[in-house]
Amino acid sequence: MRLLTRSAAAVVAAAALAFPAAAHAQDPAGSGPIVAALAWMQGTLLGTVATAVAVMAVAAVGFMMLTGRMNWRFGATVIIGCFILFGAASIVGGIQQAAGVG
Repeated sequence: MRLLTRSAAAVVAAAALAFPAAAHAQDPAGSGPIVAALAWMQGTLLGTVATAVAVMAVAAVGFMMLTGRMNWRFGATVIIGCFILFGAASIVGGIQQAAGVG
């Protein structure tokens, strides 16, 4: 249950970071620096940092497979995590479209 809660929190955090510019239209006065900081975080987390971490995680899974010590649950977690991380914008867009928000 704890893993599910952490995964759900990670998805919500990724969704919140996915569209800081879209939320800008509804921002109260004076929140520009916060929106700019979120945009910077989004660029950092979905740019080279996320790519490097994803490559290392997939390489670790590949090395575990090579040595015959593959934990399939860990491998599936890595792959699903990569899909969620890099597909966060599409996931949030689909949710918004289904909810009729935007």
